[in-house]
Parts: sequence; C-alpha cells; structure tokens
Amino acid sequence: MIRRSVLAACILAAASAASARADAPGTCHFVDVDFTPTADLQIVAWIEDTHGNYVDTAYITQATGSFGMGNRPGRYDFNSAPKWPYGRRITTFPVWAHKHGQTFPEVEFQNGQDSDLSHGFSQSSHEQHYCRPLLPQEYGSGADATSCATSVFTDKGVFSPSAKSLYPPRTDLTAQSGTDSDSVAMYPTMNPFDVVSQATPEGGAPATLSWTPPATVGEGDYVLFVEVSKEADMDDTYNASSYPAPKNISYSQYGEPYRGQPSVVYRVPFSISGTEFVGTASDYAGYGDPDGQDGNVRTPDATIVTTVPGSGASRLQLVAGEGGTMYRVQIHARVDHDALAPAAPQNLVVTPAAPNLVATFTAPGDDGVTGKVSSYDIRLAPGEPITEATFAAAPHLATPAQLVAGGQVQSVPLEGLLPDTDYSIAIRATDDCNNTGPITVTAFHTDIATGSVDACFIATAAYGSTMAADVGMLRHFRDVMLRRSALGELFVETYYTFGPPVAHVVGESDLLRESARDALGPLVERVRAIVY
Repeated sequence: MIRRSVLAACILAAASAASARADAPGTCHFVDVDFTPTADLQIVAWIEDTHGNYVDTAYITQATGSFGMGNRPGRYDFNSAPKWPYGRRITTFPVWAHKHGQTFPEVEFQNGQDSDLSHGFSQSSHEQHYCRPLLPQEYGSGADATSCATSVFTDKGVFSPSAKSLYPPRTDLTAQSGTDSDSVAMYPTMNPFDVVSQATPEGGAPATLSWTPPATVGEGDYVLFVEVSKEADMDDTYNASSYPAPKNISYSQYGEPYRGQPSVVYRVPFSISGTEFVGTASDYAGYGDPDGQDGNVRTPDATIVTTVPGSGASRLQLVAGEGGTMYRVQIHARVDHDALAPAAPQNLVVTPAAPNLVATFTAPGDDGVTGKVSSYDIRLAPGEPITEATFAAAPHLATPAQLVAGGQVQSVPLEGLLPDTDYSIAIRATDDCNNTGPITVTAFHTDIATGSVDACFIATAAYGSTMAADVGMLRHFRDVMLRRSALGELFVETYYTFGPPVAHVVGESDLLRESARDALGPLVERVRAIVY
C-alpha cells in the first residue's frame, strides 16, 4: 500500500461518502480488477471518490513505477527503440500524474545537455536495465527487446535544482561513487509507487490486479480509473508526421518517433460495502493530453481509433464475463475473513540460468503454507545481507508474473547484476488481506562472467575489482568503439583467447599488478577523453 499525501488524507476524512472502517480482526475488504491487455502496454490503475478526489494507486507497470521512465534524463520527445535509456516520458500517464498529488525533483543529465544522447565516460556508469540507443535497422532485424547484446553505460542523471516532475525517479540503482551524482542514492527513497509496481502483463493473457483498501478508506462509493498507453500507436491524427522526431539532436539517426495516439482511460464506478459488488466498462471514457501538459480527460472523438485490436480504445481486449456481459475492465469488490499470515519462503537459493541468474524458493501459502499468496515483496542489494531493519530501504524487484501455490517451486529472474560482487536477496509474502509473512534472506556472489557483463580480464586483475571505474570505462570502450569495426572485433576475440591466463598470473602478484596499472595508464587517459 503506498503512502498518500496529507492533503488526500484530509480530503478522505472529510468526505461525506465514506468514513473510516472498523473491521473486525481478520476481516478486510479487497477489490479485484480483471482485464486482458494486448501487447506492449503501460498501465496504471487508481481510485478516486465520487467527488473526484484521489484516494490511492492500486497498480502501475514497472517501466514507470520502478524504472523511472517518466523522470529520467533527456527531453520527453526523444526518439525511442527497444529498452531505450533516455527521455522523460511525461506523455505516458498524464491523467494519473496530475491526480496523485505528489511532485519530485526532475532528473536531468549531469552536464545539463538535455538534447544530447552522447555522454562522457566519467559520468556514465554500468546500466542494469536499459540498453544503448539502437539504429532502426538493428531492432528492425530482430534485436532482442528484453536484454542488451553488450554491456551498456548510461548517465543516471542528477536532480534539477528547480524543475519538478509528476513522475517518480527509478528505484533499481546502486550509486557508483565517482561517476553517479549524489542524487542517485536518493532515488529509491523518493518513490512511493515502487511497492505497487508490477511487470507489464503478457499481451493476450487475462490479468488480475488486487487492491486492499486501507482502514482510512470507509465504505461507500468510489471510481476506478485505468489509464493505458502504448508507444508508436499511430493513426491518421497521431503519427510520425504530426509528431516527428525532435531536431538538432546529436545521434539523431538512432531510434524512431514514438508519439502515436495518447493514453486512453477506462472508468468503472464501484462500492465498498458488506456485500459483493461487480461492475464493468466496455468503452473508454476518454484520452489524455498528447503532450502530457495537463491531467484532463478528453471526450472520446474520431482521432482515437476504436475498431483496430491493440490500438487506441481497443488496447484492452473486449471479453465476456459471467452472464455473458462484455467488458474491457471488470471490478469485483468483496469482503474476506483472513487473520492468518503467509509463512516464510523456504529453501531460497540463487543458481545460474542463462542468460542471467535465478532465485528459487518453496512458495508459502495464503494461510501459512496453504493456498496461494497474492504477491511478494522482493528486495535485492549489493553488500551486507539484508535484515528486517534494512529491508524497506533495499531496491525492490517486481512480483513474478505467474504465482504458484504453497509448496511448489517459485522462481525469480535476477537481471543486470554486476560481476564479482556480493549480493543479498530477501523475500516476504503478502496475502490478499494484506497480511505479511516473515522475510527469508540469502547471500550470493556473482562470478566474473555473470549475465551479459564479461570482465576485462587483465584490467580487472590490475585494478583488483570489476567495480573499479577505470575497468568499467575500458569495457565500455571495448563494446562501443572496438566492436564497430572488423579489426576491433578481431582484437577483442584475440584478447579473450589469451587474456584469461595472463590475468591469472597478474592477479597473483602485487608487483605485476602495479606494473599492469602503469602500462594501462596511457590507454585509460586516452579513453577517458573520448565520448560516444
């Protein structure tokens, strides 16, 4: 459950339609929302009272909720491509953004160059989630949109001293000293939506999100809003001609215009009471600002297509519910009686699983070890093992899309990990009555070739750790510069053939390590002066 602003809490307390509930112990109200998404959507769901006052955010896809897509360095109209790293996408959820009542410092490039895709090594650290900008012919020919082909370095940005954003910064980062700004360490502490952030649901598969109203939300009438956006959803009104790529952008040949049809909004009134309630919406209620400048819901019109599956008003599929009622969004509000919390996950281990690592554990149940939990709170951090005291401050991972019943094996992929690094993962389960179980923690160490990050053998031996900034910079030079030419690729392949045994010898001798650092010094200085 996310924190609400003091203003929202005061509005709720004063609203005549609802008063604080006094549920019996083990009794809770909860709300299920059913929909079937099409592919490549971003979705947020929130609740308002009947006067239009914001109550709570129930669900947000992790691109915006965890990975900061709405508040990251770069202008909002930058081009896009698979896992594109830059550009604050303020057009993603403009209605929700103007409703939730919170503001955050705007994240900008450290050098202040908002229109520049090129950033120096000294301000670019290893990127664990996004890929480098791609040329259209690269992703058009089948580039993998879920993982990066090579190690990537990006500028994680710095807080603007004056500009504000309605979107939270990303929460998945561990600041790299000497490269990232001091702001990066503050990003996770400023994002209240991370706890309801989930992976984007699979297109074509029925999805359900659950919301447990807090005790401050009384019985009465409310309204559910679901806002859905999609990049490059072009039509006759919204397309690359009417919303073209910005001009005067360095490396403008990368990516393509993404601003197609704006976000669409679905609206379902519902009631929280002592009896069950089912409500549906089969049509969209309107659409958001194409430029993200206001939170108004625009009346449906001919600029939004309604007959093309996966596009415009049909981004959520029309499906049949109980009794044959057709809906795009269905809400089911009811009362549950559950005083028993989930047990702790058992047998938590981390093992290799191409292309990264995977954490597996024996799933607890909704009641102790029986049933199926509603979600997991998963935290992953480098360094010392996570404890109860540090759990809430550790970076958050999304709940797996497919949950298994108690006693079965549950898996969680671990992506973008740094090599040769100590990590700790902690997991606790939550049931549909918002009862939480104890945490389970395990520590593990990544090897020298974890995931897509293959170490620079000799440089690593010379500097002692792949975390060293100069090693990362040399690896970046290898991936971005050397591998763009046949001669450079030949050098890299030769290096990886003969480098490991040499590195082993260097790493065993302090004298050889010092000599190697001296030998690498001129190369480091030359590479440091290069920008990509």
